[in-house]
Amino acid sequence: MMDMQFNRLRMRDRRKKGFTLIELLVVILILAILAALIVPRVINRTSDAKKAKALSDITSLTTALNTFRLDCDRFPTTEEGLNALRNQPADVQNWRGPYLEKALPADPWGNAYQYSYPGPRGDDTFTLQSLGADGAPGGEGDAADIGESGAEDSQ
Repeated sequence: MMDMQFNRLRMRDRRKKGFTLIELLVVILILAILAALIVPRVINRTSDAKKAKALSDITSLTTALNTFRLDCDRFPTTEEGLNALRNQPADVQNWRGPYLEKALPADPWGNAYQYSYPGPRGDDTFTLQSLGADGAPGGEGDAADIGESGAEDSQ
C-alpha cells in the first residue's frame, strides 16, 4: 500500500516537471514569428556590410596607389595591375614597397578588384572598382558597381 502511494506521488511529480505539447508549440510559434521579423533585417545588413567593406578596401588601395605614384612618379600600368603594390615591377625605379601589408584583397563577393590606368579623366588618373555581387559591369542593388576614379591631386 505504501509502495503504491509512493509510486503515484513520483508519477505526479514527473508530470509537473515536463512541458506539455501545447506549451512547446506556443514557444516554437513565438520563435518562428520573431525569426520572420528579424531575419530579413539581418540579411539587409549583410548587404550593407559588404558594400561598406568594398568601399573601405577601395579607399585603402587608392591610398596605396597614390603612395606608389609619389615614389615612382607614375601609377602602375593596367598590365602591372594592383600586383605592383606588392611586387616591384621590372622597369620601376624608386619602388619602396610593398605598399600593402597583406595580400591583395578580393572584394566581398570573392571577385578581384578591377584596376585600369589611365582613367577616364586623363593620364594622371586611374579607375578602381568592384563589379558587385554579379561580378559583371553595371547592375543595380547588390550587383551595382562600387568604385573610384581618381588621382591624388584631383580628389
